[in-house]
Amino acid sequence: MASPKTKLWPLEPHSRGKHLVLKNYLDAWFPILGSQHGRILFIDGFAGPGEYKDHEEGSPLIALRALKDHKARQIIKGEVVFNFIESEPDRVQHLRTLVEAWKPGLPASCIVEVIEGRFDETMAKVLDRLDADAKHLAPAFVMIDPFGVSGTPMDVVRRILRNPKAEIYASFMYEAINRFKTAPEFEHHLTDLFGGDAWRAGIGISDPIARRDFFYGLYIQQLRQAGATHVVHFDLYEQNRLVYAIFFATKSWVGADRMKQAIWKVAPFGEFAFHGTHSRQLTLGLQTVDYEPLKKVLRDEFEGKGWVRIERVLEFVGSDKTDYHTGHVKKGALVPMETAGQIEIDGTTRKKKRSYPKGTKLRFK
Repeated sequence: MASPKTKLWPLEPHSRGKHLVLKNYLDAWFPILGSQHGRILFIDGFAGPGEYKDHEEGSPLIALRALKDHKARQIIKGEVVFNFIESEPDRVQHLRTLVEAWKPGLPASCIVEVIEGRFDETMAKVLDRLDADAKHLAPAFVMIDPFGVSGTPMDVVRRILRNPKAEIYASFMYEAINRFKTAPEFEHHLTDLFGGDAWRAGIGISDPIARRDFFYGLYIQQLRQAGATHVVHFDLYEQNRLVYAIFFATKSWVGADRMKQAIWKVAPFGEFAFHGTHSRQLTLGLQTVDYEPLKKVLRDEFEGKGWVRIERVLEFVGSDKTDYHTGHVKKGALVPMETAGQIEIDGTTRKKKRSYPKGTKLRFK
């Protein structure tokens, strides 16, 4: 979608997917981080006006509502800071008006700031101040959801991920990259996005799937080099057309698992659906889940390696190495595999059949 010229614009159907994933993830993120740390940050780098033309809530209000209406709000003891960054003055003013109306219903420990400016410049200034004081960014969820690909330099992403508890949630508009990859005036945006000129090697790839995989792989590689140990990636399709990709970069396999749970909760809506990336035929969110790819990846990973603990299996599945999350493992994969004789259980490590409590040892045949 091209950048709107008006203060408010209609809600595009595909944006609903990003909003649902965001809400689902924050439902888990707020109580986990808020109960463990004295201060947590939610940063929306391209906040917009806060709502759409017909008053549907945008990402800033979705984030505020996730905190305001959270059923476990009482365990969030720390300070929760929302930084909404927006470059267009009329949208900034509109968002500030909305935020003021929301403030009375928010917890006393909640701080909301609407910042007028570009995402890259604003974040660079914040990080410069922290560097000058030899301090780290508080645990942060940073949402990067631009129109197109400009204004999201990997240099800034690297500096964010240098902080031990920072996570990046970025939408990636591949069609914009594919369409303008040979336009000279667009080159510097791609160099900024990928943090160097390595993207140029993808221009000559004739096969469209291979070319897309190259650009995706390069972006994931850069996020890993920036400090992410897990990069969760899923694609949103409208029927057979790729609309956008989501990349979530974190240092925690638990964070990766929670993000996958958030994405799986988004059932296909209208003609839109999220697809997996390890198995592109896998449609996420369907009531009838295809567990065969999960069983296969478990056999590929653990067969011939002797006894493994259930904790190791769960961490593997919850990481970015699979499209599945830990909630799929026991009932969806292990029970049918045990029934079929594809795994063996050390009976001394559990009391009840078809159960896999902490400490259970398994051997994949």
